[in-house]
Amino acid sequence: MSIVHKLEWRYATKHFDSEKLISEGNITEILKATNMSASALGLQPYEFIVIHNKDLQKKLAEHSFQGIEVENASHLIVFASKTTVNREYIKGYIDRTEKLRGLEKSSMKNIEDLTLSLVGAKSSKEIYHWTQRQAYVAIGTTMLAAADLKIDMCPMEVFDSEKYNEILGLTEQNLHASVVAVLGYRTEGDKDQFLKKTRRDLDDIVQLRY
Repeated sequence: MSIVHKLEWRYATKHFDSEKLISEGNITEILKATNMSASALGLQPYEFIVIHNKDLQKKLAEHSFQGIEVENASHLIVFASKTTVNREYIKGYIDRTEKLRGLEKSSMKNIEDLTLSLVGAKSSKEIYHWTQRQAYVAIGTTMLAAADLKIDMCPMEVFDSEKYNEILGLTEQNLHASVVAVLGYRTEGDKDQFLKKTRRDLDDIVQLRY
């Protein structure tokens, strides 16, 4: 089945079968794929908070969009954006890249300096908006990976992020809950799965500049 057919199969599932759980192998596969997502400068300025705990899901459900069954989902992945990206974090990325690529230490000094100048020029507000956008790129990869495995997923951005930060202890880690992937398996009676997708025609949405 092509990726287009898999995306035609998926929809923003809101009603989950609480008895059907995703295997840890498939969750790991989704996380590996998400970790391969593109990110600006390769910095990955976020962390993935994986939740598979009904008590915790119940707490978070109280501060989530009520139309999505957070409590009944198999897993949640909270994309927590970094609120600061400092010199130490950038240096860690450079050191890791040099090591993985078998490069001499400090051979990427020019890239390190460029990255420091680009990130350093941003205000704290700009950093927050930038890292949040990177999280949105990553959750797109999560959606594709889940669809490939025939696992349902609803991206959720309507939730009380401050309450999520508090419950998950994110603020003290310099993290902020940006967007959530709600994962599981659709209920058989969810009528939304049978609705025809509504998308603009390619001719209406694509501009060719060949």
